[in-house]
This record gives sequence, structure tokens and C-alpha cells, in this order.
Amino acid sequence: MTMARTLPDRDARARRNVWVLVAAQAILGAQMPMIFTVGGLAGASLAPSACWATLPISLIVLGSMLTATPLAALMQRHGRRVGFVLATMGGTVGAAIGAWGLVLASFPLFLLGSFMTGIYMSAQGFYRFAATDTASETFRPKAISWVMAGGLLSAVIGPQIVKVTADAMVVPFLGIYLAVIALNLVGVFLFAALDIPKPPAPKPGAAGGRSRLELLREPRIAVAIICATVSYALMNLVMTSTPIAVVGCGFTTGQAADIVSAHVLAMYAPSFITGHLINRFGVERIVALGLAILAAAGGVALMGVELEHFFVALVLLGIGWNFGFIGATAMLAAAHVPEERGRLQGMNDLIVFGGVTLASLSSGGLLNCTGGSVEQGWQLVNIAMMPFLVLAGGALMWLWLRPRAA
Repeated sequence: MTMARTLPDRDARARRNVWVLVAAQAILGAQMPMIFTVGGLAGASLAPSACWATLPISLIVLGSMLTATPLAALMQRHGRRVGFVLATMGGTVGAAIGAWGLVLASFPLFLLGSFMTGIYMSAQGFYRFAATDTASETFRPKAISWVMAGGLLSAVIGPQIVKVTADAMVVPFLGIYLAVIALNLVGVFLFAALDIPKPPAPKPGAAGGRSRLELLREPRIAVAIICATVSYALMNLVMTSTPIAVVGCGFTTGQAADIVSAHVLAMYAPSFITGHLINRFGVERIVALGLAILAAAGGVALMGVELEHFFVALVLLGIGWNFGFIGATAMLAAAHVPEERGRLQGMNDLIVFGGVTLASLSSGGLLNCTGGSVEQGWQLVNIAMMPFLVLAGGALMWLWLRPRAA
């Protein structure tokens, strides 16, 4: 009888927190499609060489990677709200520095602003984990999915702001970065409604959970991290190059924004059903489906560089990321105890965004610096996906067959 009374109360709190995080994903998250749409284009206008055009995007991801572990430790000690507010203010400062870099036409200053933006991006990556903190075991996959679904609104809001503000000022793209500052200042107040208690301080002599090395030796954790890293890194590899490739193939910045909008919608739209699919078919099958759809995205991109090829490839890329990344997150969330939460989540995002950083750095080089045309560079970007999909698929298959072998 006690359990029957407790579970509904616990999930009522979880649902409230989920709605706060959905709103944060929608409002604050709108800045990411905005910056990813124009970051490479602005970089191309400021960089001394086209090879460095995507470096601002890479610096965002690098900032996210380096922030993940200390931010996780901060939230483990002081709670989610403190970490989210501080990271959002970091995003505000990053956008302000980026705007100043555009005014001065300073590529190094623009890169510094991009790096600071990574602080916000790191916090956004923890929204999905925060959704599980007060949720019951059965509600966790749905909580993750619903929070990720908040990105649907960001996929609409962000690119539309880009269209309105891209040419609103004499300095190209300056209006976009000023709009990002406004989004951060508005969104920071959302976290006052977040109701996630701070993790209890460990008692003297109490077990603190497994070490990082011991966690990595757990097969389920290792495979979840591999699949999350491959899903996110390959999505970033292709998406970072997309606006430059679209414009390089003769289309407009507005059309590039529409393609990014369709991609981000595809990233988050399946989230309404991903949790249900995980509960019904099992997390391994959903992750495998995500990897297969990522491969299909690469296949469509290799078929041509017409506008419809870009749209279909980027939509498939978003859906594949959703299944692969949310599935891997659900695997990870069920594989540790509360005492290990900050340690594991920080390590996971350090590895994931380390892979994403390398992918975004490689993206610009493959597209612009391989000695061929934009079309040939775009083909190389998509061909580069295949070995990593084989790696993640092999790891997942090994985990799938492991209990049978045992």
C-alpha cells in the first residue's frame, strides 16, 4: 500500500520537472540551431582560410566537452538548478563575445565566444539526465523522450529567428547573436521552478560507488557510451558541413536554415514515441534502428546535391540521432546507482563531446580542404560515417549476444 501511494507522488514531481526542462529545451535550446546554422558561415567570412570555417562550431563542442565533468561535479554537490543557471549565464557571455568579434571582424575573439557558448551546450546535454532524477524506473525513458521533444519548438523558433535577424544589421549575423543573448536572459528564470533535490552528501565511510575505470569495464555502460558517441558525433559531422555545402551548391542561406530546421525537427519529433518504443521493443533494438537510419542518411546524401537530397538526408540524420542517442542515454541511466550519477554522467559527456569535437573539426577539413569541389567534399563527409557505424553496430551486437554466450 505504501508503494502504491509513493510512486504516483514521485512521478508527479518528475512530470513537473519534465515540463520545466521541456520549456528550457524549447527557449534556451533555440540558440543551438541558430548558432549551428550561421557559425560556419560567419567563420568562413572571418577565418584566414576556408579550412577553418567550421572551427567556431568545433570550439563550441570543445567548450562543452571540457565543461561536462566540472559541471556534473558542481550539480552533484549543489544541485541541478545552480549548474543550469551558471551555464546559461556562460552562454550569455559567449554570445556577447561572439557579437563583439563580429563587430571587430576578429576571428580569435569570435572563437573565444564560441568556446564560452559551449558552457551552455554542456548544460543542455544534462537536461535529459535531470529528467530522470526524480522519475520512477518505468517513467525514465518517457521522461527523457519528453524533454528531448522540447527541441521541436527550438527547431521552429531558432531558424525563424535566423531568417528575421541574419540581415537585420549592417554587420552580417550580428542580429542573430544579439537574439541569442536575449534568449539566454529570458530562459534563465525557468530554472526557479525546477524541483530536483540535491543529492545527499555521502556519510563518512559510506561507499561512493564504482570508480570511473570500474564503470567503463561494465559492458552495458561501455556500449552505451560508444553508441551515444557515434550517434552524436556523426550527426554533428554532417550537420556542421550542411549549411556551407548547401550555400556552396548554389542555394541561399534561407534554404540552408530551412534544411537545418527540418533536421532539428526530425531530431526531436520522434521523442514523443521513443520512450514507448524502448519500453515495448527493448533499448538495444531502438539503438540498432537509429544506427541503421544514420547509415541511410549517408546513402541518400551520396545520391546527389539537389535540394531534396539535402532535406531527406538531414531528416534521416535527425531521426537516426534520436533513436541512437536517446536509446544510449536510457541504457546509461539504468546502469548506475545515485552515488555514481555525477561521476558517470560527467565522464559520459566528456567522451561523447570529445568525439563530437573531433567530428566537427574533421567536418570542415573534409568539406573544404580535400582539394576537390564542394560536392566532392560533401561526399567525403558522408563516406566518413560508415566505419564508425560499423564500430557501434559491432559493439551493440556483442552486447546483444553476450548473455547467450554466457
